[in-house]
Amino acid sequence: MGSLFRSAEMTLCQLFLQSEAAYACVSELGELGLVQFRDLNPDVNAFQRKFVNEVRRCDEMERKLRYLEKEIKRDEIPMLDTGENPEAPQPREMIDLEATFEKLENELREVNQNAEALKRNYLELTELKQILRKTQVFFDEHEGGVNPTESMTRALISDDSIARQSTLGPVQLGFPDKQYDPEEYFPCFVAGVILRERIPAFERMLWRACRGNVFLRQAEIETPLEDPSSGDQVYKSVFIIFFQGDQLKTRVKKICEGFRATLYPCPEAPADRREMAMGVMTRIEDLNTVLGQTQDHRHRVLVAAAKNIKNWFVKVRKIKAIYHTLNLFNLDVTQKCLIAECWVPVLDLENIQLALRRGTERSGSSVPPILNRMDTPEDPPTYNHTNKFTSAFQALIDAYGMASYREMNPTPYTIITFPFLFAVMFGDLGHGFVMALFGAWMVFKEKPLAAKKSDNEIWNIFFGGRYIILLMGCFSMYTGLIYNDVFAKSLNIFGSSWRNNINESSKIVGTEFFLDPKTTESYLGTPYPIGMDPVWQLAKNKIIFQNSFKMKISIILGILHMLFGVLMSLFNHMYFKDKLSIITEFIPQVIFLVFLFLYMVILMFIKWFMYFANVVDTDEDFQLGTRCAPSILITFINMMLNQKTVYEPRCGTANMYAGQLGFQKFLFVCAIICVPWMLFAKPLMIMRGRKNAQMYAVSHQQMESATENGDAEQPMRNSNAQPPAAQAPAHGGHHEEEMSEIFIHQGIHTIEYVLGSVSHTASYLRLWALSLAHAQLSEVLWNMVLSKGLTVESWVGGIALYVIFAFWASLTVSILVLMEGLSAFLHTLRLHWVEFQSKFYKGAGYGFQPFSFEIILDAAAMAKEEV
Repeated sequence: MGSLFRSAEMTLCQLFLQSEAAYACVSELGELGLVQFRDLNPDVNAFQRKFVNEVRRCDEMERKLRYLEKEIKRDEIPMLDTGENPEAPQPREMIDLEATFEKLENELREVNQNAEALKRNYLELTELKQILRKTQVFFDEHEGGVNPTESMTRALISDDSIARQSTLGPVQLGFPDKQYDPEEYFPCFVAGVILRERIPAFERMLWRACRGNVFLRQAEIETPLEDPSSGDQVYKSVFIIFFQGDQLKTRVKKICEGFRATLYPCPEAPADRREMAMGVMTRIEDLNTVLGQTQDHRHRVLVAAAKNIKNWFVKVRKIKAIYHTLNLFNLDVTQKCLIAECWVPVLDLENIQLALRRGTERSGSSVPPILNRMDTPEDPPTYNHTNKFTSAFQALIDAYGMASYREMNPTPYTIITFPFLFAVMFGDLGHGFVMALFGAWMVFKEKPLAAKKSDNEIWNIFFGGRYIILLMGCFSMYTGLIYNDVFAKSLNIFGSSWRNNINESSKIVGTEFFLDPKTTESYLGTPYPIGMDPVWQLAKNKIIFQNSFKMKISIILGILHMLFGVLMSLFNHMYFKDKLSIITEFIPQVIFLVFLFLYMVILMFIKWFMYFANVVDTDEDFQLGTRCAPSILITFINMMLNQKTVYEPRCGTANMYAGQLGFQKFLFVCAIICVPWMLFAKPLMIMRGRKNAQMYAVSHQQMESATENGDAEQPMRNSNAQPPAAQAPAHGGHHEEEMSEIFIHQGIHTIEYVLGSVSHTASYLRLWALSLAHAQLSEVLWNMVLSKGLTVESWVGGIALYVIFAFWASLTVSILVLMEGLSAFLHTLRLHWVEFQSKFYKGAGYGFQPFSFEIILDAAAMAKEEV
């Protein structure tokens, strides 16, 4: 838990591994997930590294698994997910895995090819069957002695079928022989099948290309046909074209080929057609049998693969990750040892040593690995230990910027302040209960919900922040109790501290009253024990009272929150031993914020405790009444402008205490002095330190030169003397920052803090604004929607209330809980990122990215869902 307040201490280590033990050791480190390896071959091409062939083999195995997975999903076969996490296989097991995947892929591809050929044959026979059936009517008419041209013309007129009559006379249906070859046997007509949507264009092309010398008729196939290549269901139509001459035959066949129409033989003799139809039906039945057996065999292969495909994916990805990591290592001179550099947490060094020892034992190597700590001037990565509760809050902080190494982490404080500031804006006991109930459901059903692994992005966001939602709901219930607001109504738990002086006969249900604490008849003088008095819901001046109350509360919470952020910077300076920043930044910042804005908060409390509404109207007590209570805002503005506050003559004075004006001038002068203090103190002290260090270096060099020449009377007594502190910036690297940049940076920092203290204080007024808006919107929904159902009498009122309540509940959840909750969440996030964290949090670091199988597998699963 200690590293949650400040990132874990990291160290750079050098790792020596024997070649035969490297694979097993890296596998153990991947399971542990606490080591971030550095690339020691940045200039080496990816295709020239030592283990590139093994990575390619893993890519090929992954490709085969993706092909199997696609086929399994295509047949809607459930893939068994036992939740197991198999270990990375040994290198010798890769051959067995490759052979298994190769066998499955070849078998499945062969089955698919056979099935596709069978389906194509089945499609052709089905289309031929439809041609024989649909064109039967034409030949029946011809055999019955009816001129086919006239009959087809009548059909065209009667049923709007697509037909064209030849201008050269009646079409003669004759066949020179009994061969059914479509290339030789169509002197008078052709028949085939075409996609239904191509019929209009096909008809126009035939009419224009053949100049009206063809006769076309088509009939739709009612049932869709399966495309053997894509598996899609397509709709087709049967057509028959009559013509004369070989020239038209060639032209018609070219048009059919251009429109991708399939031509089939169609005999004229009834006996031949019946014989062909019987042959087609027999072959279709045989094909159905063979297709069924082929599909059964394919299904058995896919079911067997579906049982292990999840584990196979895990194994292959682990092998690939290990070899990819080994490509980051260097080989020593003997080519028998691998050298790696890695960032590791100091507290986990013992666990890493145990993992390396386990890997060595698994590989059978007799040479133990060596792990040495190294010194480096580089900034280590930032690593914060988190669990399932703190990870969501840490993600909110990291979204703003990764903390610098060993910088104070705002997460543990955000766990409390974030839901509390949210609740100030979302204060409603009923809405908070709905939100807390939803969060509690996700927390209690955590394991089964996580096992489902939904690909819905919105649901994953809600589920990832389940603990945040639970705390926001609980805190909202608390602030709703303080506001005494439950779905725009109040809870009368302790009885009201007000009473009305209206006679029983003059009372009107639903009447609003003006609550005036001046009248002793209406105010009993005893405050409500917890929160607001419930009678304020019926008061005409409720908005006026709540405006003043919530606005002041927002300012108080905001200034305390910002002051806490400034105090957090002290812990950063103390940890990094940056005394210069404490003197030149922290102290003037605290003085500026306390002497101006915290003083304004103190004035609010003085006003609350000093002035009362129900005072006796005498000259002495009048000065303690509300008319003599000065405005805090006007007092603060006059303090900034060094002006006196206007007051009534009867009040005697505008001050709340003796010596207020002099004390305010002293605070204002001290705050003004802090501005040049923050602006010039640090750059000037850095400049002085550098000048002293330079003078010391020159004198020390002269002393050494004189000692070597024998001119010095006395050698230096303290050879280890150090130069005075140069007061370099805390984040300075090997090179010193130029003084002009230091002055500019300090000027920007000073202006940002001074102006930000004003703008950030005003920014906390969003707590008041959103709280008031939420309460008013909740009241509008109650008065405009739900209250309408309560006014209907008799049994109709029950039905009306049932319907209206459903409508009101849906609006409450969608608008007040979801939309208002999201708005309050975003405003709270801004208050933490800008107003709070800007006081101490730089966020200039980079995150710790360990070699972890868990992270790699999760990233692969998310990438698959996005695709």
